[in-house]
This record gives sequence, structure tokens and C-alpha cells, in this order.
Amino acid sequence: MKRILTFALALLLTLSLFAQGSKKPVIGISSGWGEGSSTQAPLTYVESVIRAGGVPMVIPLTQDPDLLAAMLDRVDAVIMTGGEDIDPLKWYGEQPVNEMGSIVPQRDSFDIALIRMAVGRNMPLLGICRGHQLLNVAFGGTLYQDIPSQVKGSTVKHNQKAPRYYGTHTINIEKGSLLYQQIGLEQVAVNSFHHQAVKDVAPGFKATAHSVDGVIEAIEKEGSNRIYSVQFHPEGFTASNIDTFIGIFKHLIKEANAYRAENK
Repeated sequence: MKRILTFALALLLTLSLFAQGSKKPVIGISSGWGEGSSTQAPLTYVESVIRAGGVPMVIPLTQDPDLLAAMLDRVDAVIMTGGEDIDPLKWYGEQPVNEMGSIVPQRDSFDIALIRMAVGRNMPLLGICRGHQLLNVAFGGTLYQDIPSQVKGSTVKHNQKAPRYYGTHTINIEKGSLLYQQIGLEQVAVNSFHHQAVKDVAPGFKATAHSVDGVIEAIEKEGSNRIYSVQFHPEGFTASNIDTFIGIFKHLIKEANAYRAENK
């Protein structure tokens, strides 16, 4: 594993230097979990970053804070990706319910550390699906472990069978919020691939979009244009050349450029 991480870091350094030469910001993409692999992420995230004008770089899993800090030194923004459920007992003090899905403790620890370190640097950060839920949990929020059994009156199917580029339910967006500024709509159809959701919003954050049954679909850090997240998967549309949500990624690139200029 150490040799894999060393190679991944060397690759990160090389591509980061290339990106600096090209004057495009490097966008770190949090890695998923796979046996025998420390770096993996769906191509939809990679393609969305490229379409928005950035250089994508998958950040390998590590439990070494110094190594993580070194990797963050070489990126200009972070995207937290989707994936497994989050351990409720360890991260927000609730007993797991029967309907909870699989968890990966190694990834939970890595992702929480990555989020806290990036936000501590005021680095632009976009959370998507699990990344949205983790951003909330990392700063003291809680989750519904299972929407069908825990959200009374839920009327929306939050785990669709349709393709990722297809919207299956609408969300209402707060006018003036970051999400509204990014896509220019107060209501839009989104895709949905989750059974967990934000319950209690973390201190210092606010909910800015909801599905019609009240499930929180977006949060942002109060007083910041750089820290925000969505429950749906905008990369599913953007990577398919559907531009409804490309503003989410272009905003991240814009803030990444500003962060880069501040930290030269």
C-alpha cells in the first residue's frame, strides 16, 4: 500500500506541475474505496472538471496527515465524491438502523480528515452525495440513516433506476444562494441515488435547496463562496454534455483560481 501511495503522490506532483505551467487549477477528487487500490473515482467527475476548465487529480486514500497535507499543497480545490454510507455511531453518535447500508471506516476517516483540512485552509470544496453528507457530519451535523423508514411523509423516490443524466424529481432552490447563482434556477429536475440525507444541519452551515418532500438537497457554509455541497449528482449531467449544472463546476474552478492566486 505504501508503494502504491508513493507512486500516486509522484503522479500527483507531476501533473500538478504540468497544471501550474498551463495556468489551469488542479482539482483534487477524493478517491473511493477498492480492495488493492488507493486511487479510484468515476470518470464522470474527471470529465466534469475537464469540461469546466480544470485539471482533475484523484487524491489517494491515506491515514497519514502529513502526506494528506502534502497532497493538498498541490491542489487548488477539492471535490468529495459519492459512495458508501457513513458510520453513524462514530461520527454523529447514533446507533445504526437495520436499513443502513455498507460502511468503509478507512474511507470515513480519510474523507473527514480531508474535508476538515481543506476547509481549514479556506480551500474551495464541493461535496456531492456522500460528500454532501460528510461535509455536514464533519462539522457537527447529523443524517437520516434511511429516508424511507425515517422521513415521515417522504413522497419522492430518492434512489432512481433511470440513467445519471436524467432528472427524476424536482428541487426548490433558495434565491440568492450559491446554487441559485451557479445555475440560475429556483426549481430544477435532478437525479437521485441515495437513501441517506442531511437531518440536522451543522452549525455554521445553512440548507439552500429541498426536494418536494422536504429532504435537504444543498447546503453551504455561511459567509463563504467556497464551501458548498449538493445531494444529487451534477456530474452525471455534465459528463453527458448536458449543461444544466455545469455552473456548479465552473464556480469551483473560479474559486480555485482565486485560491491559487492567494497562495502563490
